[in-house]
Amino acid sequence: MTVAVQKLTFEEYLTYEDGTDTRYELVNGELVPMSVGKGIHALIVDFLADQIKAAIAELGRSDKAMSGSVGVQSPRGGRLKTSRIPDITVLPAVQMESMIDREAVIRLDESPPLLVVEVVSPSTKGEDYRAKQWEYCFLYIPEYWIVDPLENQVTVCTLSTREYDLVEFRGEEVIQSPTFPNLKLTASQVLSRKL
Repeated sequence: MTVAVQKLTFEEYLTYEDGTDTRYELVNGELVPMSVGKGIHALIVDFLADQIKAAIAELGRSDKAMSGSVGVQSPRGGRLKTSRIPDITVLPAVQMESMIDREAVIRLDESPPLLVVEVVSPSTKGEDYRAKQWEYCFLYIPEYWIVDPLENQVTVCTLSTREYDLVEFRGEEVIQSPTFPNLKLTASQVLSRKL
């Protein structure tokens, strides 16, 4: 469902305010409201963000794992009027610091995030598996996780040349993350939010 009939430019999107608390992604110049997910969605995001933050600390890195608060400008069909807000965006601390006095959106001319995570819901399944996968690959995001409680699987997409290699993890299989090799979680732990 789109809210705006008139198409917005990326710059107009960055300053758009409608007086509500509604968060929007920009897709082909149209505002798309982000629905409030089910409780399982929020719990998975919270759990996984905590686990990634612990892995960052264990490695002695200063990266930031931001939950649903950092956008990523994306081309779509050759147009620049798209901005996604991943469920989790992992980026270097210095990159996060560069956004302190501006919108928290990683632009096309900036380094891509290290890792993005999308948790699938019935309304986003097609976007998460197809459109976002293509967009994130095009942006050279090295690692993209699709956490799918509907199919009980976690798909890790790892950038290889110009496309993603996909590996699906289910049940007690330990998720393999090139970005965080110290993250020893099974698909079941992520999907059930339990250690």
